[in-house]
Amino acid sequence: MTADIVETTGTAGTARWARGDHILWRYRANAADRIHICRPVTVVQDTDELLAVWLAPGTACVKPQLTDGTSVHHEPLSTRYTKPRTTALCSWLGTGVLKLARPGDPWSVWLFWERDWRFKNWYVNLEEPRLRWSGGIDSEDHFLDIAVYPDRSWEWKDEDEFAQAQRVGLMAPEQAERVRAAGRAAVGLIESWGAPFREGWEDWRPDPAWTVPALPADWRRPAARTGRCRTSAHSRS
Repeated sequence: MTADIVETTGTAGTARWARGDHILWRYRANAADRIHICRPVTVVQDTDELLAVWLAPGTACVKPQLTDGTSVHHEPLSTRYTKPRTTALCSWLGTGVLKLARPGDPWSVWLFWERDWRFKNWYVNLEEPRLRWSGGIDSEDHFLDIAVYPDRSWEWKDEDEFAQAQRVGLMAPEQAERVRAAGRAAVGLIESWGAPFREGWEDWRPDPAWTVPALPADWRRPAARTGRCRTSAHSRS
């Protein structure tokens, strides 16, 4: 795969990926410019209104890890964001995840199921609006999240991580307020049961013919700003 272009997700007139294309869903490290999370996904839908992708069980991914080998979430919160980090390969465990992203929204909505396809919950991942390039999309996680349940109840998640990120300087007060405002906007959407919650995505199922996307060796390559074109992950090597 090669990185040819950058596009803002949802820009009118930009080319779209086809159903079944393999792309990368990546996150930059906070207060840094390097990629530290990379997940190969399969495109479900790509329109001016919505990008939907499927993260299949067993997908080879990249995750952040402390340089001493400790899992990030096993490190005490007080030092979780200050100890040196590297990246590690991993497999996506458990059931797959359907990710939905509307153009310009400072969040994406993820759907989780139990192993028998009983719907579990939605998860609103607050993040930087996604930057679109030929091989996928890039964003930056904003720590704070919202879990939404089938009975339409909801709760904030990871507020402790959000507060700690501010204490150690990974998020300035102005940015933190923007994230909080985005969270309040997402709560408004949840309470009005707007899209995508009302659209029946919990009944969606992946195409059984789809293969699990591979993690390319150059998964961390920069998204070059060189113009507009359409590329399919299936046509690059």
